[in-house]
Amino acid sequence: MTYRETVNLGETVLSMADIAEAKTDAWLLLEMVCKIDRSFYYLHMEEDMPEEQMSEYQIALRKRAEHVPLQYIVGETEFMGLKFKVNSSVLIPRQDTETLVEEALKVVRPGMRVLDLCTGSGCVIVSILHNVSDVEGYAVDISKQALNVAKENARLNDVPVLFEHSDLFDHVTGTFDVIVSNPPYICTDEIAKLMPEVRDFEPMEALDGKEDGLYFYRKIIGQCKQYLNPEGHLLFEIGYDQGQKVSALMREIGFHDVQAVSYTHLRAHETGRNLVCRLLLEKKKKEKHKM
Repeated sequence: MTYRETVNLGETVLSMADIAEAKTDAWLLLEMVCKIDRSFYYLHMEEDMPEEQMSEYQIALRKRAEHVPLQYIVGETEFMGLKFKVNSSVLIPRQDTETLVEEALKVVRPGMRVLDLCTGSGCVIVSILHNVSDVEGYAVDISKQALNVAKENARLNDVPVLFEHSDLFDHVTGTFDVIVSNPPYICTDEIAKLMPEVRDFEPMEALDGKEDGLYFYRKIIGQCKQYLNPEGHLLFEIGYDQGQKVSALMREIGFHDVQAVSYTHLRAHETGRNLVCRLLLEKKKKEKHKM
C-alpha cells in the first residue's frame, strides 16, 4: 500500500469512528510513524510504505479510532510554542490555558518566587520560567506520576523548577509573589458528558472538582493567604460559569481587585451539548508590609 493510500485509509477509518479531525489526525499519525514531512510525502506518496511502518501505523490508527487522544499516542504536544511530553498521567495542555500563562507573565518579574499548584505536565510553570529569567519556580501535584512528567518537561525545556509531591499546600513552605493554578473544576455530574477522549482517558483526579466544581478553589483560597507575599497575585483558570462564585469566595476572605478575564478564543472540552470555555481569575492581595 502506498503512502497516499495509507493516509486515505486512515482518514476513512477515523471518520467512521466519529473522530472530528479525521484527516488531520490520519496525517499526523503517518508523520509520527514514518518520521516524514509534507515535502517527503508529496515526492514519495505513490511509493509503497514499508511493512514495519504500515503495522505501526495500523496500531496507532486503531488507538485513535478508540478515541485515545492523539497527543497520548504521539507522546507530546505544543504549548506556548514549547514541546511538552504527555501521557495518561497528566491532562493534555490546551491552548485556552495559555491565557493563564499570558496573564501571569503580566505580573511575574525577575527575582520573584512563583508557585504552581496542581502542576500536572508542568506546562504553566515551565512556560513562565521560559519567558522570564531569574525566577524561582516551584510546583506541586498530588500525583507522583504527573510529577515525573513535569520534571521531564522542565529538563526538556531547560528551566529550573523545584517539584514537590504535595496535596496543594500540605508540603509547601515559604511565601510567594505569584501563585498560579489550573485545578480540577468540572462538576462530578458533568464528567459523564465530556467527550470520550477526555472522559475515558485523561486522569479523573485532574478533572473532578467534586459536587459543585468549587472544592479546590475553596481549599486554595482558604489557605493561600499565609503563602502569598504582600501585594502578591493569585491566578486561577476557572470554569466558564464559575466567575461570580469564585470571585465571591475570594472577596469573602478579604481579597481585592478580583478580575475575571475571558478568553478571546473558545477551544476547550466539548461536553456533547456545549463548548466549555474557561475564564481566568486574577486576584491581587493588597496588604501593608509589617515592620
